[in-house]
Amino acid sequence: MAVYTEVSLDEASTFLTSLKLGNLQTLEGCSGGIENTNYFVTTDQAPYVLTLFERLSAEQLPFYLRLMKHLAFHGIPVPDPAANRDGDVLHSLNGKPAAVVNRLKGKSELAPGVDHCRQVGAMLARMHLAGRDFSMQQPNLRALPWWNETVPVVLPHLEPAQAQLLQAELAYQNHVASQSAYTALPRGAIHADLFRDNVMFDTVDGVPTLSGFFDFYFAGTDAWLFDLAVCLNDWCIDLPTGAADLERSAAFVDAYASVRPLTPQERELLPAMLRAGALRFWISRLWDWHLPREASMLQAHDPTHFERVLRQRVAYPLTLQQLHNADALPA
Repeated sequence: MAVYTEVSLDEASTFLTSLKLGNLQTLEGCSGGIENTNYFVTTDQAPYVLTLFERLSAEQLPFYLRLMKHLAFHGIPVPDPAANRDGDVLHSLNGKPAAVVNRLKGKSELAPGVDHCRQVGAMLARMHLAGRDFSMQQPNLRALPWWNETVPVVLPHLEPAQAQLLQAELAYQNHVASQSAYTALPRGAIHADLFRDNVMFDTVDGVPTLSGFFDFYFAGTDAWLFDLAVCLNDWCIDLPTGAADLERSAAFVDAYASVRPLTPQERELLPAMLRAGALRFWISRLWDWHLPREASMLQAHDPTHFERVLRQRVAYPLTLQQLHNADALPA
């Protein structure tokens, strides 16, 4: 959450008042991500997050905002976009598309344990099922077509061994996408970016309890298995090495499957989708790292992390059978 577009106290106050969200008390820029301008704002009514969209168009944005409203209506703990008197949830501020959502309680858990993974796995499955009757459709904008377009742009910045891996994995993913098993994967609205820092936990009776998913601005219509793979690549790995943590992986998949059992095609393609998830974020981090945009408080992520994760997923494929053998999942 970088700051590309500055918003003054007066501008924010007028904007929030127009949405009947109360009188502005504090305005603080956020530095946690890299796509949009974000501010934490507090009024005399409640805390909110104000977002100005820097890359997404006004045509694309209704999908994300309406998806959040749909999920919130179905009991999924997600930010609920504020509407104006006409019912619109997409607004404009300083010449940019803008939205305001309620700020979730709690904080992100950056060193998750088994129970955190269980809670996120179960809620991810609930989210997928809740989105089945969401009427809007929009492709995952960072899926295979974007990888094919972006890899040639970042290749000149890589060492030969990195370039070889990137090209080989892209070819493999194009091959996977041509298979009937891939075509048969269950699909719907996915978050596509549900990392540790996009989930909140609040302490309830002394126990960390999942309090929300947020930052849906990479969401799209895609295979649910890809969403699961993205999560496993962040929640269930050893960060320094990128290696899979079998106990956390088993807990996550077991909790997910207890809500929405996996199909035979999903079981077959889990290793390939884990590689796809690692590839997607390696490409996007290479793009952000080597072709950065100017922004106040910008913190680009190190792309070598997902290079390590991809190498691990290629060398040591994680299958459901491995998790069964660990007595973590029902056979």
